[in-house]
Amino acid sequence: MRPLRERLAAGDVLVGDGAWGTMLMARGLPPGVAPETFNLDRTEVLEDVARLYLEAGADLITTNTFGGSPARLREGGLEGQVCEVNRAAVLAVRQAVGDRAYVSASIGPSGLVLQPYGDADPQAVAEGFGEQARALAEAGADLFCVETMIDLHEARLAVSAARAAAPHLPIVATMTFEATRRGFYTVMGASVAEAARQLAEAGADLVGSNCGNGIAAMVAIAQAFHAVTDLPIAIQSNAGLPEIVDGQLRYAEPPATFADAVPQLIAAGVRLIGGCCGTTPEHVRAIRAAVARCAAAS
Repeated sequence: MRPLRERLAAGDVLVGDGAWGTMLMARGLPPGVAPETFNLDRTEVLEDVARLYLEAGADLITTNTFGGSPARLREGGLEGQVCEVNRAAVLAVRQAVGDRAYVSASIGPSGLVLQPYGDADPQAVAEGFGEQARALAEAGADLFCVETMIDLHEARLAVSAARAAAPHLPIVATMTFEATRRGFYTVMGASVAEAARQLAEAGADLVGSNCGNGIAAMVAIAQAFHAVTDLPIAIQSNAGLPEIVDGQLRYAEPPATFADAVPQLIAAGVRLIGGCCGTTPEHVRAIRAAVARCAAAS
């Protein structure tokens, strides 16, 4: 594969994968159990999910390490296994995709509330992100994806830790926003413009949003980023907002809705389009086809 930064510089539009949590639950992950437990004893499931997304056309496949920081692993009963959990996840994806896709190392929030709003020491949280990032890089990840962040301070700590751990690896950094009368803000009060600026300063190569919104809102968020940054933009939308139907969590937006939004996303500077909660390989397949149609028409 060509280096990721080279492809972005050339204007390529890359396709990400979709949701992992729901895919793992469908394959036996019990409710309330940390998904990262599968990294230690069910790696064949990780390989299966990775292959499904690869076959659907994803250029980037995410590792099952969203909760792989020390704080989150401690919460999930995996204390002291940062290296093992993160390394196994990278190797499982690599086993499935070889050199046909980039292995995107997921780094999610610590689950702690940083001072001064909470009790967590920012330095300790940053060190935890650094430990996770080093394990992911040493296992052979191709890039980092700092995702689903709502606290811009924490997002900066994660991006900076990843940059220090592996200066050569690209970093995607995405926040989760809510619509307000003043525009899109995180629940901690960060605007799109502030997020774009600070994430770039911390070392991100791509900035954008994932989770929390359906595709229509994500188009608007992408346009907001496009107005304030020259960096490539990453968008990973939910398949709509979740609903409870017959006691089950459902996401209503079909793959065709995602495909219809692709031209608008590309026009707004989005160079990585994937899915988040509720999305499936079929959503990825629809995105891949829409990206190909846009390339053929350009």
